[in-house]
Amino acid sequence: MIEENDIPASLDFIRTRVAEDLKANKNGGKVHTRFPPEPNGYLHIGHAKALCLDFEIASENNGLCNLRFDDTNPDKETVEFEENIMRDIRWLGFDWGDRLYYASDYFEKFYECAVQLIQEGKAYVEDLSADQIREYRGTLTEPGRNSPYRDRSVAESLDLFTRMRAGEFEEGQRILRAKIDMTSGNLNMRDPALYRIKKVSHYRAGDKWCIYPMYDFAHPISDALESVTHSLCSLEFEDHRPLYDWVLDQFVLPSRPVQIEFGRLNVGYTVTSKRKLAMLVSEGHVRGWDDPRMPTLSACRRRGYTPESIRNFCRTAGVGKRRNDMVVEMAMLEHTVREDLNRRATRVMGVLNPLRVVIENYPEDQTEELDAVNNPADPESGTRKVPFSRVLYIEQDDFREDPPKKFFRLSPGREVRLRYAYFITCTKVVKDAGGNVVELRCSYDPATRGGDSPDGRSPKATMHWVSEANAVPAEIRIYDRLFTEERLNDLDDAGFKAAINPNSLEILSGSYVEQSLASAKPGDRFQFERQGYFCVDPDSSKGKLVFNRTVTLRDAWAKIESGMKAKA
Repeated sequence: MIEENDIPASLDFIRTRVAEDLKANKNGGKVHTRFPPEPNGYLHIGHAKALCLDFEIASENNGLCNLRFDDTNPDKETVEFEENIMRDIRWLGFDWGDRLYYASDYFEKFYECAVQLIQEGKAYVEDLSADQIREYRGTLTEPGRNSPYRDRSVAESLDLFTRMRAGEFEEGQRILRAKIDMTSGNLNMRDPALYRIKKVSHYRAGDKWCIYPMYDFAHPISDALESVTHSLCSLEFEDHRPLYDWVLDQFVLPSRPVQIEFGRLNVGYTVTSKRKLAMLVSEGHVRGWDDPRMPTLSACRRRGYTPESIRNFCRTAGVGKRRNDMVVEMAMLEHTVREDLNRRATRVMGVLNPLRVVIENYPEDQTEELDAVNNPADPESGTRKVPFSRVLYIEQDDFREDPPKKFFRLSPGREVRLRYAYFITCTKVVKDAGGNVVELRCSYDPATRGGDSPDGRSPKATMHWVSEANAVPAEIRIYDRLFTEERLNDLDDAGFKAAINPNSLEILSGSYVEQSLASAKPGDRFQFERQGYFCVDPDSSKGKLVFNRTVTLRDAWAKIESGMKAKA
């Protein structure tokens, strides 16, 4: 048992509540959480916060965390979504063990509970239309009115509910409502719906059911059936907590969980509405749910984000009680990704927009291998060999025929250092018929092998390069923000689509990378020196590698000083 003095003052409010419950020996000193995704889309960066909270709080307290699919709405639920959700959770480093559950496992139990409420006079079958129900419900300032069907007999409601299950009625014709209080100041307590008719085949249960429980009815019962102690959810469910408690109070169940709400994680320039994410996919604005421009965890993985960086980001964003006006800067997410990759990514050289360089005084038939450091942030990573030859590729941007002030890279007559190699000097510029620079002729200093000069001279610029004879062709995909607006979840569909960035993807098809990457596999991550962090994409083939740029070497969008900002 936790003693009073053992509760750290630095704990967030959820961890403090859990520690207090343990100190009071509630739930027999156990902590049991659950992560309850709907299998109607891919998990996104907002889900990561809830996922991490559920699993980490259980782990920190020697507890358990269940994975339960909330499959109570069969319209858009699929096995594909279910399988990808499980893959994403495992990728983040969490495991539910043998505690995989589905709300559909409890359909019969939900039905029995609903029948019990009817028998006790606490629920009734409603015949009003959806519009009429809204009219009768009232407003925040006006109480609701009782439905004319509220006082129908128990026997009649039981008969109608049985016939609803049998498929006798059409969708929207009838629902089952709880009988609570139509004058309550909380609209969620004004006789909320418990069951609705949906004549849709369920991806697990098939056509066995044509009535399905509402989330507010199924969720607390599911939690209790699984012995959950702390049901963590986002703040939009705060006003639903009295209904959560009311449902639990009606039945004898294995446990009595408490619902605790926290502020959602919203990241600037991203959207977390599953409906809008599905729209992006179905209308072809992106290449799929795992398109690296999407905020889904599958997209993050494909882009090259590490699971460690996502977990660190969620911890840094913190746990608060703010409503959904909290927006975390995209720069903060990129910063955590960059910091993690800096420690683990191998440094390599890749030329995105190549310019051919011929070193005229280097032997034509010679190739030598030079030592290159794999990762200066990891001394144990060692070195690798990179081939050097007479013909190289450098970046087009690393040369200016008429250089501006403070441009220190290659230009006619100027000496620069090639990374790990030699000093070279541009002696001639070759152009095509249109006057475009297509090749440079250079000379090299053999005494500067390894990038050092015996006489102490030191060029102001060091450039990356790739040997032409050993270069590996590559396609490079450069990603920018998918949207031009920072706040998106409140936009209507027209505004949402208008905010899509038409220049969110640039594809460079004529790039080259060094020979060591010839055996790189999808998912491998690298730092292209001076360029950024890149990840091998699954679209890669034996003849051509495809790389996604994960993140730039420096924050290209915003400064990190604030880390997080609240926007009203």
